[in-house]
Amino acid sequence: MRISKFWMGAVALAGCMAAATVPANAADAGDLQVKVGVTGLLFDDKTTSTNVPGLTAEVNDTVIPTLMLNYFLTKNWSVELFCCFAELNVEGKSVVNSKLASTWVFPPMLTAQYHFDGMGAFQPYVGAGIQYIHYFDSSSNITGGVDFRDSWGFVLQAGADVDLGAGWSVGLDAKKVWEDTKLTYSGGAVDGVYAKHDLDPWVLTANLGYRFNLGDLFGRREAVPLK
Repeated sequence: MRISKFWMGAVALAGCMAAATVPANAADAGDLQVKVGVTGLLFDDKTTSTNVPGLTAEVNDTVIPTLMLNYFLTKNWSVELFCCFAELNVEGKSVVNSKLASTWVFPPMLTAQYHFDGMGAFQPYVGAGIQYIHYFDSSSNITGGVDFRDSWGFVLQAGADVDLGAGWSVGLDAKKVWEDTKLTYSGGAVDGVYAKHDLDPWVLTANLGYRFNLGDLFGRREAVPLK
């Protein structure tokens, strides 16, 4: 329900912006697009295995600031690096109905994107790639400590930018990630307790972007105006 409400509003907003914008500037090979965004992490998570019968848990949804760097190989193909930092909590939902653990995460994503053209200021794209999550500064709220196993996942992506002119744009982006981790608790009565946890988040971003060409930046395209 929360995802469908987000996209109903997103589609309406994108349609209004596309109708009001000026003609688009096409991307060139060598363009770098920098985007700053606000991202919702919505976890479609579940506990898939544990050595404590009936133990289940969930990760809290959260909203965080994010940064995206998008480099255009051609006018249609680009590669995007997406990154952020976030603090996540693991909440028990069965045997223990309270916070079990917390951790900070560094979860960069790398995707290859195809950008559709011929739609004026409205510039949709699709992509696919991988995500790596590094967990650090983890702590257990039960007793002792907890270890989160670093993980890799597969990413599918879809989104659209609306060109505002002079290199500026606003955009909406959705990524679906398939990923899991293993939590191992240590110390006291929970020593050796483990749980494999599927995270599988939706990563939904609204962003403001600026695109320029690296050739302009380093003086190799002096005859071409900076976008």
